[in-house]
Amino acid sequence: MELKVFLELIEIKAKTASIFPFLMGVFYAYYHFHQLDWLNLVIFFVAMFLFNMSVDINDNYWDYQNAPADLAYRRATNVIGVNHLDIKKIGRLDFIFAGIAALLGLILVARVGWIVLALGLFCFAVGFFYAGGPWPLDALPVGEFFSGFTMGFMIFLLAVYVNVYQVVAFNWQLIGPIFLAAGLSMCAIASLLLANNICDYQEDLNLNRHTIVRYLGVQRSLWFYASLLIVGYLLLIVSVICRILPFSVLLALLVIPLVYRNTRHFFAVHVKKETFKLAVQNLFVITLTQVVGFGLGLL
Repeated sequence: MELKVFLELIEIKAKTASIFPFLMGVFYAYYHFHQLDWLNLVIFFVAMFLFNMSVDINDNYWDYQNAPADLAYRRATNVIGVNHLDIKKIGRLDFIFAGIAALLGLILVARVGWIVLALGLFCFAVGFFYAGGPWPLDALPVGEFFSGFTMGFMIFLLAVYVNVYQVVAFNWQLIGPIFLAAGLSMCAIASLLLANNICDYQEDLNLNRHTIVRYLGVQRSLWFYASLLIVGYLLLIVSVICRILPFSVLLALLVIPLVYRNTRHFFAVHVKKETFKLAVQNLFVITLTQVVGFGLGLL
């Protein structure tokens, strides 16, 4: 397939949702423990990125498979139908990416220990059931939670642990501060899926998908979207006050006017082809400035 189509298939625009939490974990490990294991980091990053691509391919695959054959969604919306891709080849590509990621994960387990296996199995389960199975998570009102928690927190946590497993115990003293430090990432990532579900509200009704927007309604969901961003910023400030993150991370507050402007526009017009890009932009600038701020704190 063409590169442009492949990048759309793996949803390259949303890859900041995995790369930036990974970088936050790397910076956190160095900031608090002054220790990095470069081989573990490379193995984990490649496995994470391949699996992230696999999840997005799997998402498009099952959305296409589960949609009625006569529905316009297959022909006019889904990347597989729009570009007339071979569904069997897409399935094989998904399997190859997931398989390589699993093998790399097992190498990491051999190097680090069973905790990585447990955390990895959770992430793999969420990745598969996010779009696969009889009750995919992205079609239920829990999709925002699982996307934010898995990508915003679990990637962050794993990126820390594969570096420091030899010097710290895996307990709540390690997990608690990381959860707080990952708060803005979790909320921003969850807000992106929520924005997607707001834009797809009518389409999801046609596909019999029971996202949280179906229960809250569009207007309440818009306010929930804004609330997630507000809570995320508050968690960031608390993390700095508690000295979990360096003061320089507050650089992320400087983009609040842009995030506010984008959110206000999204409130007024929430159409996928017109304004969903504003939610993507919000995620990008929020997570980018957070990472840049953390990087400056290391200096």
